[in-house]
Amino acid sequence: MSNFITLLPTLLIAALALIMFGLGLSLTLGDFRRLLGHPKAVILALVLQAAVLPAICYGLIVLLDVAPIYAVGLMLLAASPGGVSANLFSHLFGGNVAMNISLTAINTVLSIVSLPLIANFAIDTFAKSGQVVPMQTGKVIEVIGIVLVPVAIGMLVKSRAPDFAARMDKPMKRFSMAVLAALAVVAIAKEWDALVVSFASIGLAVILFNIASLGLGYTVPRMMGLDKPNAIAIGYEIGIHNSTLAIFVAVSVLGDFQLMLPAAIYSVSMYVFATAFGLIVLGKKRHAGAAAPTSA
Repeated sequence: MSNFITLLPTLLIAALALIMFGLGLSLTLGDFRRLLGHPKAVILALVLQAAVLPAICYGLIVLLDVAPIYAVGLMLLAASPGGVSANLFSHLFGGNVAMNISLTAINTVLSIVSLPLIANFAIDTFAKSGQVVPMQTGKVIEVIGIVLVPVAIGMLVKSRAPDFAARMDKPMKRFSMAVLAALAVVAIAKEWDALVVSFASIGLAVILFNIASLGLGYTVPRMMGLDKPNAIAIGYEIGIHNSTLAIFVAVSVLGDFQLMLPAAIYSVSMYVFATAFGLIVLGKKRHAGAAAPTSA
């Protein structure tokens, strides 16, 4: 098992690169241009992602008096863009999947700037004793390379060989998720005692942040007049964070396994709450919408 811990940073790099390559296979420049047709939805999603959620996360940390090391890890999670699973949940519960794909692309690009800024802010604010080293310029460049280069390669493959990209899109995503699942299972098994201990300190904050992300991501767009499919898309895009990126930054960039524990807990709880959100909240709304004409 010690060999696995030694290899984990390298395995995370490979897994994250695979995910980003698979994302690239599903993207075209048209996905970025498509965002111009939904300026209100895009601006709202970006404001929620880049400003509102980190602020809520900060508030939860202060309110619940989260330990500094876990506070930094939770802020890393808040700064991470939407995960690839957002597309799946959006599809299952009637969201605008094209919007998800486009938002994932633009959020991933913007996170190259926002994630280091938020991470270093959290380190300066919560870890003043120096137990966490801020992200240096070289490490930021490393994150850019790991995230953007595979996406660019995937997009290039799609533009040059669209048939191949179409055939490989789903298998690559499934393979990437299988690799991630295997890594998660082994990592959780190895760090089980630490996870159990840390859950008492960070579990409630992670769960509340998860629920707030999903709830605000859906209700705020609806209150702002967006249609339901786009609101569902934004809800899952904002509510499902790329925990792999957060774990990668924690382990491979900042070099601290404790920093990854909030993201590790989130990577499990997220599936539970994302499914419950779809079945209970969105399910009730669909039922209410269907019942309304009958009662009229």
